[in-house]
Amino acid sequence: MKKFFIIIKIFFVYLFLISGGTAKESNYFKKGIELFQKKEFDKSKILFERDIVFYPKSEKSYLYLAKIFNNYDNDFEQEIKLNSVLLLNPQNDEAIYMLVLLKIKQSDYNHAKKLLDEFVLVCKSFCSKKKEIQEKFEKMTSDDAKSNN
Repeated sequence: MKKFFIIIKIFFVYLFLISGGTAKESNYFKKGIELFQKKEFDKSKILFERDIVFYPKSEKSYLYLAKIFNNYDNDFEQEIKLNSVLLLNPQNDEAIYMLVLLKIKQSDYNHAKKLLDEFVLVCKSFCSKKKEIQEKFEKMTSDDAKSNN
C-alpha cells in the first residue's frame, strides 16, 4: 500500500514539472509572436529559438524562424527551418508554399514543381495562393526557356 502512494506522489510531481515546462514554452512562443508582429525580428528570433529548446517539436516556432530568415534574405537558414517544419508536419501548407517560392527564387524548377504538386494536394489555409504560385512558376519556366533560345 505504501508503494502505491509513493507511485502516486511521483506521478503528481512529474505532472507538475511537465506542466511548468509547457507554460514556459508557450510563453516564449507568445512573446515571440508579439515581437514578430512589431517587426522586432532579432528579439523574436531569440524567443522562438528558446521555445524550440523547451519544445523541440514546435513546428510553429520553426515556421516563424523561417519567416524571419526570409526577411533577412538568408535563403540557406530559411530552407533549413522550412525543412524542419516539413519533417514535423509534412502537410504544413504554409511551409510548402514558402519552400516553393524559395525554390523558384533559386531556379530549382524540378524541386519547385514537385513541391507545387504536393502543395495542391495538401493546401488548406493557403489554397488561395495556389493560382498565384502556379503563375509564378509558369512565368519563371517560360522566362528561362526564352533565355535559353
